[in-house]
Amino acid sequence: MLFKPKWWLKSVLEIDEKFIKENHLRGFILDLDNTLSMHGSPAAEQGVTEWLCEMRDLGMKMMVLSNNTKKRVAPLAKELGLDFISFGCKPLTVGVSRALRKMRLPRKSVALVGDQIFTDIIGGNLRGVGTVLVEPFHLEDKRSFKIKRKLESVVFKRDYRKVNFREEKEN
Repeated sequence: MLFKPKWWLKSVLEIDEKFIKENHLRGFILDLDNTLSMHGSPAAEQGVTEWLCEMRDLGMKMMVLSNNTKKRVAPLAKELGLDFISFGCKPLTVGVSRALRKMRLPRKSVALVGDQIFTDIIGGNLRGVGTVLVEPFHLEDKRSFKIKRKLESVVFKRDYRKVNFREEKEN
């Protein structure tokens, strides 16, 4: 299903060596806002820097793919030591395809990790990479985000106030 992630986790921080090995992953395409950082924040959320170090120690290739501007993405990606693509055009597959080429990994060994169904999950599913839906670190107050989250809850029966964190099972 186009809207359904392969996996649903509470946070990117739940991805560990066991998850990577069980799913034969070699790389992650990472959304930035509300996946690694609070939307608009110049710093990573608590635990993200340490998680990235653990992933590097496991030999994982990683890069940021964001729909945001280079001005927003570049400083934080640099601080995190990650290559990036801004204006990723998710849910279109152009950004995911560029990331796969830069990472030089087959799509079946890569997962796109993000917090939004209508951008991250659809974009990853359309391109054929694994998709990991994570809960946003913080719910946004802007009207556009509230509308998007409401639509997501209708499509995916996802209620952020009463979310039941779980890993989605493959069909």
